[in-house]
Amino acid sequence: MPLTAPPQIECPRLLLRLVVQADLPALLEVNNKDEVTRFLPYATWNSINDAEAWYQRMSDQQASGTALQFVIEDRRTRTPIGTCLLFRLEETSARAEVGYVLTRSHWGMGYMREALGALIDCAFGRMSLRRIEAEVDPRNAASGRLLLHLGFVKEGLLRQRWVAKGEAKDVEIYGLLRHEWRNSTGGASV
Repeated sequence: MPLTAPPQIECPRLLLRLVVQADLPALLEVNNKDEVTRFLPYATWNSINDAEAWYQRMSDQQASGTALQFVIEDRRTRTPIGTCLLFRLEETSARAEVGYVLTRSHWGMGYMREALGALIDCAFGRMSLRRIEAEVDPRNAASGRLLLHLGFVKEGLLRQRWVAKGEAKDVEIYGLLRHEWRNSTGGASV
């Protein structure tokens, strides 16, 4: 069964909703800073053309049912401050990968913990996933801490897994199982 999303996922400070083309100027502001994308497996966006190419790839993946790309919107300002996604769905294993990015001005305030907690809750509940994985550049200590806080287990190192920005890079693999989520959170968003 392909991934299907609710119209939106609400959190105390945030709203997660599927990306639309009108979000691209705001998302360009998120992804056009090397500091934000330095540990991610894609190049820093330089123009709206980069944003549009990304949007087309995400739209194609969503249409195939193997990915859901959400915008993280600040409920107070109604401004997109980042994105999170479920992708690489393996239906027979009820498994998907999670990815995320947040604008620099919102780092360190618990926004991504709130957004991913709500997304994971929906993925294990409404979407019936059994396992969620994340791949993280080992130099991205903040991302590793976030995943551990959410209950993920660091399962190992995948050597030269990504080729990004002209370089083969190692990644750490993290995994979270549905029963671990229920046990660590009571099945509620963190």
